[in-house]
Parts: sequence; C-alpha cells; structure tokens
Amino acid sequence: MPLKPEIDIDNIPPGRHGGPDYAELQALGLSMDEIVDFSVCCNPYSLPAEIMRCLKKLPVHLYPDSDSTELKNGIARKLGIAPSRILVGSGTTELIRLLALVYFKKGARVLLFQPTYSEYELTSRIFGTEIIHFQSSADRDFRLEAEEFARTIRESRPEVVFLCNPNNPTGQYLSREEVDLISAACGDSLLILDEAYFNFVTNPWSSSELLDKGNIVILRSMTKNYAIAGLRLGYMLARDEIINAVRRVCPPWNVNIAAQKVGLAALSADKYLSASLKKVRKSKQILVKNLSALGFRVLPSETNFFLVKVGDAGQFRRLLLKQGFLVRDCTSFGLTQYIRIGARTVPESYLFIWTLAKLRDKGELQIDGD
Repeated sequence: MPLKPEIDIDNIPPGRHGGPDYAELQALGLSMDEIVDFSVCCNPYSLPAEIMRCLKKLPVHLYPDSDSTELKNGIARKLGIAPSRILVGSGTTELIRLLALVYFKKGARVLLFQPTYSEYELTSRIFGTEIIHFQSSADRDFRLEAEEFARTIRESRPEVVFLCNPNNPTGQYLSREEVDLISAACGDSLLILDEAYFNFVTNPWSSSELLDKGNIVILRSMTKNYAIAGLRLGYMLARDEIINAVRRVCPPWNVNIAAQKVGLAALSADKYLSASLKKVRKSKQILVKNLSALGFRVLPSETNFFLVKVGDAGQFRRLLLKQGFLVRDCTSFGLTQYIRIGARTVPESYLFIWTLAKLRDKGELQIDGD
C-alpha cells in the first residue's frame, strides 16, 4: 500500500511567487540574461562594495553559527534592541513556518487580509487551521480599512492574525495609528506583522516599540533591499519568550555562513542603500507616469512595486515575456486582471515603456484603463 501523507495535500495550494520559472524560460528558448525581471520587488542595483569585499573571503569550510550570533548582535545594535529579541532565519518564509510549528493548532482560526502574500494561507493550510478571509474591495484599490479589520478581529476572535505592512502585492502602507488599532483588537491573539518591504517606504515608522504591547512578532527581510535575494536572509523581532520558543524548533545551521557574513556586511552599507533606493523611487515615478499616460490604471502604492490593471493578466504576462520582460501575473492573489510591477533601473524602465507603446501601436496590446 502506498504511503499516505499525514496532511491533506489536496487542500494545499501550490506556492506561486514572482521571479522566473526556469523551466518555462527553457521551453521558450530564453535565458535569464535575455530577461528583464519586473516581477520581483528587489533592489535592482549591483551589490554594495561592503558585500563584494565580504564575498571574496567567505569561510565556507566552516559550519555556520546556528544562532547567527554576530549578525544578530549587529542587527541589535542597528535597531537599538536586545539581541534576545531577535531570531535570524533563512528568509521570512522560513520564520513563518517556524512560528506555525510552535503556535498554530489544528482547527485554530487564522485571519488573513486579501489580497496578500500567499505563504500565509499556504502555511495555515499545512497546519490544518481554519482560515478566515477579510476581502478588500477593488473600489477602494484593495486597501485594508483598519477599523473594519479590527472589528472583524473582535468578532471572529482568531488565534492568529497576519498583517503584511507594506502589503504585497498592493504596496499600501498602514500608519502607526492604524496598526495600533489592529494590535489592540488582537488581545491575546498572535499578531504577525510582516515588514519585508518596509525599507522601500519613504518614511517608515518604527514598529519595534510595539513588542511590549501584546503577542506581536515582526518579520523583516534583508535580501530585497540589499540585492541578495539568492542568499535567503531575514529576521524576526519578538519578546524573549516567543523568540526562545521558536528557537527550540529552529533547525541547526538554518542560515548558511555566506548569508550570515554578507548580512553583517550589509548592515554597514547605509550609503548604498540610501542612494540605490532613491534611484528606485525615481524609476517607479517614471513607470507610473508613463503607464498612466499610455492609458493603464495604476493603483496607488507606497513601495517600489505597484498593481496595474491590464485585463487578462496571464495573457499580458505571456506577451511581455516574449519581448524579454517578466511581470508578475497576480491571478494567484485572486486578481486576474492585474499585474504587479517592481521598479528596476531607470534605463530598463524606459525600455519597458517603449516596448509597451510599440506593442500598442502595432495593435498587439489592448490597454484596459477602466
């Protein structure tokens, strides 16, 4: 008799994210060198000098520190919080799975705002929770209304609440007052505040002050803003008792030595981060202005990425891929008429706009501006 999974595999949706599908590219006879990737929301500029120097002398013959002590202490100094409140992981997605391993009970209620990062639902389904969806409206540009969300929390009393801020894929960013309102409604519930893209917000507020106000975990990525997505690196902030509980189930050597050393070097790359993010914001302005001029409906966003209404998102993505551009089809977010674009360099952005205009003029591209 074949071995059966212990979990309901058929009820677990496949994980879909931005970035290239290498098998798809191979089938089309394309390589990554021929593709300009607007589907990811990462810093598009070359690595900072601090990281380049680090890469030349990685001690890959050594086992990594299972507690990422040097990096953890560096983050603590940077943020002005105790190292005991930090746990480093192989990307925020690993940390979400570890939190679920400790705190998600089968049948527990998990509240998810929609649309948002798909790993929240995928993880919740893996652990057999009851998922409550809070669906936003296209009429409101899919913005989360904090008061309505807080009321839903009080009424449904979930054990876990996920809140992505700024939200992926909308790029919308909640204020301190809005998050305070949601946090207060959570009571004894676990609030997982995912701030993977907060560095791309022009004036982010400091959320670490929330840690003493409830059962709050803050997740942050280090790969997107420093152009090191291939290394997988992130960290969580929480009270000592939460960190200690999650550390107990954390695999040994979960963060490889390259990610630890590069992450530590990245903490010194303030000038690079400031300069590159300034260029990313300029590129985003160019994209938004010219896409709007072409007749596309561009939704408001406070990050380096944004939604664009295009009609048939899958068809639009396939058409652009043939031209050497990769965009994010948002069908997996439940947004079949929208794509997500992450700002790249200024020259690449102008080339992208020029290509769209050319396709429109040839009659190969129908623009949905409704």
